[in-house]
Amino acid sequence: MLRILGSNKVFCDGLTRRDLLHVGALAPFGLTLASAARAAEQRPAAPATSGFGSAKRCVLLYLWGSPSQIDTWDPKPSAPREIRGALGSIPSALPGVRVGEVFPRIAKALDRVTVLRSLTHRDPIHGTAFAFTAVPNTDLQLEGQVRDPRHWPFIGSVVDYLGARASAKAPPVPRNYWLPFTFGSKRGPSRPGPFGGFLGPAYDTVWAQFAAQGTREILRDSGDPKTPTKTVADPYAGIRPTDRFESVAPDDTITLDRLNGRTTLLDQLDSARRSLDSRETPFDRHRAQARAVLTSGALRTALDVQSEPEKVRARYGMTLFGQSCLAARRMLEAGGKFVTVCWDEYGLVNTGWDTHVYQTPRLKDELGPGLDTAFTALLDDLDARGLLADTAIVVMSEHGRTPRVQNVAGGGRDHWARAYGGLFAGAGFAKGRVVGRTDRIGGDVAEVPFSPKDVVATLFHVLGIDPAAEIHDRLGRPYAIGGSGRVRSELLA
Repeated sequence: MLRILGSNKVFCDGLTRRDLLHVGALAPFGLTLASAARAAEQRPAAPATSGFGSAKRCVLLYLWGSPSQIDTWDPKPSAPREIRGALGSIPSALPGVRVGEVFPRIAKALDRVTVLRSLTHRDPIHGTAFAFTAVPNTDLQLEGQVRDPRHWPFIGSVVDYLGARASAKAPPVPRNYWLPFTFGSKRGPSRPGPFGGFLGPAYDTVWAQFAAQGTREILRDSGDPKTPTKTVADPYAGIRPTDRFESVAPDDTITLDRLNGRTTLLDQLDSARRSLDSRETPFDRHRAQARAVLTSGALRTALDVQSEPEKVRARYGMTLFGQSCLAARRMLEAGGKFVTVCWDEYGLVNTGWDTHVYQTPRLKDELGPGLDTAFTALLDDLDARGLLADTAIVVMSEHGRTPRVQNVAGGGRDHWARAYGGLFAGAGFAKGRVVGRTDRIGGDVAEVPFSPKDVVATLFHVLGIDPAAEIHDRLGRPYAIGGSGRVRSELLA
C-alpha cells in the first residue's frame, strides 16, 4: 500500500533565497543552472574532500536486528571458539582479509567494496533513528515513538526535502522509498527512523506493500520463555515467482475514467480553496505525489519484477530480500533517489538479524545466503547497466553483537554497540579497502573509530549535500544537515 501521511499545518514548499543560502549544493536533485547561478555567492562552499556529489542516487540495504561483526566482516579466526563461534571464515579477493564463511560471493567481490570494521557508539538498542539520522542522542523512548519531537529526518527524507525545494513538480516515483513493506509492520506497530522528523510528516518515507506469505514454514523461537514458539511462513526465506509488490492497494472498481473524474473534481475544489487561501500545505504535496504516482504508472512498472528475465531474478535469489533488491534497482532506473531495502523482523520478535538464539543455523541457511546472493547481484547488475559509477550502496545496521557466543539453543549473541561494521560500494566510495580495526575478540575498536553520525554525514557528502549546511524545522530553527557527523575520507575514493 502507498502510505503518504501528512497534516494540515502550514509548511511552505516554495524555493526561496534563504533556502538556497542554507541547503547548499542541490544539483543532484534537479536545481536548474540558472537558479544555481543566482545562489552561487550565498551558498556554502562544497567540502574539499573527494567524492562530493559523485552519487546521483543511493540504495541502503538495512539489516534490521544487527549482524554479528565476528560472523560477517570482522572474523577472529585465532580467537577461542566461544568468541569466533561455530562458523568459520574464508579468504577474500583482498590478500589477508577474511569474511564469514556464509559469504562466498561477497568474499570474491571484496576488491570492489570498502569494509568498515570500526563503527562504535554507546547505545546497544535497536536504534534505527540513531543509525540513519543526524539525531545527536537516543534512548528507548525515542526509538519507540515515531512522533517523538526530538526526531531528526531520515537520510532519505532530507534527500526528498531538498529535491522538493529544487523542483515543485512531483516526481513519477517517490524520491524516498522503502521496500518491502512498512517498517516493523509484520511484527507490530511501525518503528521510528524512516520518517520526516522535524521536517514534518510531509517527508516521511513512502512504503511498498508485500502481502504474500513465504514458501518455507519455519518454527521460530524468540528465546523468551514467555513468548510461545510460532511456525512462520517467512518470505525472507523464500517466495513464489508470482508474488508481487504493490504500490497501492489493488481496487478493481477504479477505472481510468473514474480516476480522471475524481481528479477533475479535486481540481475544482482546489481552485476554490486557493482563491481563499494561497498558502500551500503538506496535504498539497501529498496529493500531488499521489496523483503523479497513480496517473504515470511509473511506480507500478518499477515494482513489476515479474517483467525481468528469469535468469536475472534467479541471480538475486527468489527471496523477499533478493527480489526487493531487484525492485530497488528498477526504482533507481525509474528516477528514484533514495531506496531502502530492509531485512526486517517477520512474524515474531528476535527475527530478522536479531540473532539472540539459533544464530548458527539461521546464518548458515537463511541470512548469509540471502544477503550474499542479493548484494552481489545488485552490485553486478548496477555495474553491467552503467549505473554503479553514480550509485552509492550502503549495507549497515544499528549496532553489533556480543563477542562471546551465548550458551543458548543454536548459539546466539546479544546486543553490542561498542564495535560493528558495514559495507560501502559504488559512487564515491573506495574499492578494496578495509577501514578500522577492533581488538583480538572484536569487542572494542582499536583503530579509526567511526560514529554512525560520520556515516550519515559522509553519505550526504557523496550525494552532493553539504552536511554543514543548514535546514530548518517547522518553527524556523536551524540545524546542520549532518548534525555532529564528520565527512570521513577513509571511506572515499
